[in-house]
Amino acid sequence: MYHKTVLPNGVRIVTEEIEHVRSIAVGLWVGAGSRDESKGYEGISHFIEHMFFKGTAQRTARQLAEAMEAVGGQLNAFTTKEYTCYYVKVLDEDLDLAIDVLSDMFFHSLFNEMEIEKEKKVVIEEIKMYEDSPDELIHDIFSEYVWNDHPLGRPILGTVDSIRSLNREKILHYMEHHYAPDNLVIAIVGKINNDQVVQKLTPIFKDFKRGQRRILEGTPVGQAIERYVIKETEQMNIIIGVPGLGQNDTDIYPLHVINNILGGGLSSRLFQEIREQRGLAYSIYSYHSTYVDAGLFAIYAGISPENTREVLDCILREIGKLKIAGITAQELERTKAQIKGGLYLGLESVGSRMSRLGKTELLYNKVLTPEEVIQKLEKVTLEDVRRVINRLWQEDKISLTMLGPGGHEVKIAELLNDVNY
Repeated sequence: MYHKTVLPNGVRIVTEEIEHVRSIAVGLWVGAGSRDESKGYEGISHFIEHMFFKGTAQRTARQLAEAMEAVGGQLNAFTTKEYTCYYVKVLDEDLDLAIDVLSDMFFHSLFNEMEIEKEKKVVIEEIKMYEDSPDELIHDIFSEYVWNDHPLGRPILGTVDSIRSLNREKILHYMEHHYAPDNLVIAIVGKINNDQVVQKLTPIFKDFKRGQRRILEGTPVGQAIERYVIKETEQMNIIIGVPGLGQNDTDIYPLHVINNILGGGLSSRLFQEIREQRGLAYSIYSYHSTYVDAGLFAIYAGISPENTREVLDCILREIGKLKIAGITAQELERTKAQIKGGLYLGLESVGSRMSRLGKTELLYNKVLTPEEVIQKLEKVTLEDVRRVINRLWQEDKISLTMLGPGGHEVKIAELLNDVNY
């Protein structure tokens, strides 16, 4: 049973009652991510997430952690390009404690100057660790160049220089503008009673006043780029891709099918051809990053440098086959069943259900149920698949990023001459 309540100040409370479980997941979803950061504020959304755990007027950092662990609960958070989520998982009997801890962090975090300086060092180490992981770093490099300095292309962690420039004044200024009532969704799933939950939350959040709902910078326009980043690694890391689709695009469901068939699992065409048949890669997959108004559809592979051209040829050949011949009816039905199974299996925990509830309400302004998703997925046809792959994978829209040792550069134009694309 889904319920939605909007408080007079704009705070949204969405709940799902599940009678047969003993657990509860509570999430505070804030529409503030790296795409909301202006120059000089890069990485501040993620930094604020860290600072929420550094003590409040009522609890020290240690007491925040102990409050949840004492009842076997989990307290955590994460930041993306478009939102930040603070969440707790507890037994149903500890709901009051979960609400108290999260609201304490949300309203009463101290942002102590000494703690800020210490946490800068922690986040800088996190950035360095990330930069030492080429298979992760390349995704940020790819989006940064494709989005051409649009905020959506900036790294979530920020840069070493931007983190060093942060201070308490910047944090409070950013929160004043982005941690606003109508930019907040409270999602709760588990063994709860909606009316009781709303009754508990209303006095805590009803007088919350700050800022206004986000106004996003203009929609990013992806540009076709070629970048070769030399780094002394054992493997060549490559990403080849095109601009994708925003969350409200009606072609998003055919794209889910395409992504699954092309590189979404062990039975996908790229995995079978490049890893199983040719033994050229351990890690090979496709993905689609979807945002409010844009997206990226790309393929990643980590390979031996001498195999770079052959792997890229294989990728473009497989895409060419999809563009020319499409997929079979059997592939379409199998993929629909696979996506449907994965969706429902992913909703077996209250945490997963809370995430779906909070994210869809924050980004879509409504609860997008699994049944609605499946209904739209079932309507995808063979012609839809072929039309969408041809819509997206056009020669003048293809971008290529390579990160690895020098001497193995490949040009897109050369690749396209090699294959039937």
